[in-house]
Amino acid sequence: MLASAYYCGMVAFRRLLRLLLGATVGLVVVGVIVRATESGMGCPDWPLCYGQIIPPLDDYKAWLEWIHRTIAAGIGLIVLGVVAAALRSLRGRRSLQGASLALLALVLFQAWLGRQTVLESNSGRSVTAHLATAMAFAGLQVWVYIRSGYPEKLPGITRAKGAVIAPLIAAGAVYALLLFGSNVTATDTGLIYPDWPLMGGTPVPPITGLAAPQILHRYATGIVALVLVAATWIVRREAGSPRRVKRLLEASLGIFAVQCMIGALQIVTKLAPWTQTLHVALATTIWLLTAAAAVTALLEARVGSGRSNSLGGGSMRSSVLAYVALTKPRIVELLLITTVPAMLLAAHGMPSPLLIGAALIGGTLSAASANVFNCIVDADIDARMARTKSRPLVAGSISIGSALRFASLLGIASFLFLAATTTMMAAFLSLLALAFYVLIYTLILKRSTPQNIVIGGAAGALPPVIGWAAVTGDVTLVPILLFALVFYWTPPHFWALALRIGPDYADAGVPMLPVLAGPAETARQIWLYTILLVAMSLILWVVAGMGLVYLAVASIGGAIFLLRAWRLRGDVLGDGALRGATRLYRFSITYLTVIFASIAIDALLPR
Repeated sequence: MLASAYYCGMVAFRRLLRLLLGATVGLVVVGVIVRATESGMGCPDWPLCYGQIIPPLDDYKAWLEWIHRTIAAGIGLIVLGVVAAALRSLRGRRSLQGASLALLALVLFQAWLGRQTVLESNSGRSVTAHLATAMAFAGLQVWVYIRSGYPEKLPGITRAKGAVIAPLIAAGAVYALLLFGSNVTATDTGLIYPDWPLMGGTPVPPITGLAAPQILHRYATGIVALVLVAATWIVRREAGSPRRVKRLLEASLGIFAVQCMIGALQIVTKLAPWTQTLHVALATTIWLLTAAAAVTALLEARVGSGRSNSLGGGSMRSSVLAYVALTKPRIVELLLITTVPAMLLAAHGMPSPLLIGAALIGGTLSAASANVFNCIVDADIDARMARTKSRPLVAGSISIGSALRFASLLGIASFLFLAATTTMMAAFLSLLALAFYVLIYTLILKRSTPQNIVIGGAAGALPPVIGWAAVTGDVTLVPILLFALVFYWTPPHFWALALRIGPDYADAGVPMLPVLAGPAETARQIWLYTILLVAMSLILWVVAGMGLVYLAVASIGGAIFLLRAWRLRGDVLGDGALRGATRLYRFSITYLTVIFASIAIDALLPR
């Protein structure tokens, strides 16, 4: 009898969820029609319309807005039904009950945002927040619906590779792209460049002024397309990947291709209402598909674990220290060294301390998220290397599931924080760095090519560009040269480390250059990249117009770097390879710190 009641309750619960999801998608579509027909202020008051329950019969804009509000009210009633069904019939399903209450909280918050949107006369900020919350609301519905198909008690995740992490990154990237698109709509900049695929006759226009939202949206579209391709490829390649996850990602990628064509039609038709409506409808569909892929991947990883990985409790202090260790704070610190000087150079002096603090906090959150994802994927490698076998996931002080939640939270917080406190460009670049490091470097390159650190170094070279964008909102030649400076610094730095711990990499099966090509070839490559590094530092002096302080540091530091790299070539032929690599590795850290410090000093000195 109890089982039958539970079954009936679950059926009703899932039916209500399907109805709710359909109504939510419908509401989003109607909202786009309201926006496209400039009917957002069709009812200038709230909750009534011209002080009436029913709007004037001769005002179609008022009726469109009224229909939008009516659907929203209906969604509120459906959510109440979902909550009632969960609390009454699903008493053993605390996860579903809690999520249902979260749906109620989100719908109430969304109603308040709708009110604010009216009161603020459809301001860009309120419109973007309204869409962001609507997509979060729909995503939570997807989670609740899929979660309801699994038992309440599931084992913890004991292994998380590409099949789990790639869908998470893909879903996050799609959500961010939705916000970029909403920003274009909110700022009415969709036709600043009325051509496609070029912008003003060029593929790379300056990212300045009113055109920035449109340009960023197109760039972000290209990046997200690559993220979806990479995620789909990773999931298809990995043995044991759930078939449903593959199909969901493949479907999202196919619809994304259609979405790009609809985006072009928007330009051709001068933002015809039907193209705007179809564009947002497809964007919502892609978001729901990728969200479903991420949720399914996480749940299937738990089902497939076969056992619980719950850990014994430790002290609060030890837990905090373990989570901090996951973020690799020393690496984060090294990355942020390059951020502040780039901001000073961009501002030609001292920017706002609040802006500097915001950029550092956002950058720290992004780098920390990437590092935690890296620890999750590389847990098997870390267990076989003396240098990393004490990391929290290997030692068992943190579970894989907890680490996944932590990494995801850090990544989401980073993007939203940078977007809210700095510029959308900085948020976009931070997202790019995170996705590139996790998907391209960690999941694809690291175990497949000795050039892993060269290509993957692009992610670590982005912090100065992010710092520049946080100040200016654009990317010019100077931040690109700063990027190149860090990019060329990365191979000598990491290959010197790899020479020190080559046997560890060999035992772990990581194809680092010293393992495959030997010390002599590694030393030769270090020498060549050092030449490029020093040359780039001098080019930067010319292009950026910096002063004598930077020139002196770049010249002296570069000369020492070249000398040590040259000596390393001789060391690897004798008995001093380890000692020479250690010296070069330590000096490379000093070099990067000092040369960016000189950039900061030059930026602060009067000209």
